[in-house]
Amino acid sequence: MELTKEKIREIIAKRVAKEFNDGDVVNLGIGLPTEVANYIPDSIYVALQSENGLIGMGPVPCEKEADSRISNAGGSLVSIVEGGCFFDSLVSFGIIRGGHVDTTVLGALQVDEKGNLANWMVPGKMVPGMGGAMDLVVGAKKVIIAMEHTAKGRPKILKNCTLPLTAANQVNLIVTEKGVMEIKNNRVYLKEISPFSSVEDIMKYTEAEIIVQDDLKIMEV
Repeated sequence: MELTKEKIREIIAKRVAKEFNDGDVVNLGIGLPTEVANYIPDSIYVALQSENGLIGMGPVPCEKEADSRISNAGGSLVSIVEGGCFFDSLVSFGIIRGGHVDTTVLGALQVDEKGNLANWMVPGKMVPGMGGAMDLVVGAKKVIIAMEHTAKGRPKILKNCTLPLTAANQVNLIVTEKGVMEIKNNRVYLKEISPFSSVEDIMKYTEAEIIVQDDLKIMEV
């Protein structure tokens, strides 16, 4: 079954949202990770932080409810829940660098089996800069990569990243439309598999060696 781009993003965002605990402080990166906010269970409270200086983000607002003065670090309009607050960049990066973010969710161009992450530039292409990614990946207690499994059919989970690194040895979990993989001791462990994929399919489209856990589960989609 061929999945649409919209379905792929939904599968990934829904699964990532299951990783949070009540009371967690979470930073959602630009792009696909921002959609995770739409799937956080009502049974828990998660404080969503953005490095441009706010905490307490809610779901992506509809057009009539959006406030043009309130945006995340990527410039996308966001909502604020009751009790949310705003502050300057000094406080924001104090939260991040001080180890107060429980989980950060980021997209990636490449991830490798050592937990290295490349997500900010392709040599020769104009880029706006790394932004807060380097600080987030090093400062957060847990790093989750939310991304499509391949780029135009080419693997993105590699033995070694070939693009400039954002950070080394920091990625804990990878969630794609094909499955959930944990990085431990320089190895990639397949924990869950999408009902739309197979172990053979994942191995075919992953350059890094995949170790299938004995208690492999079916990913809830």
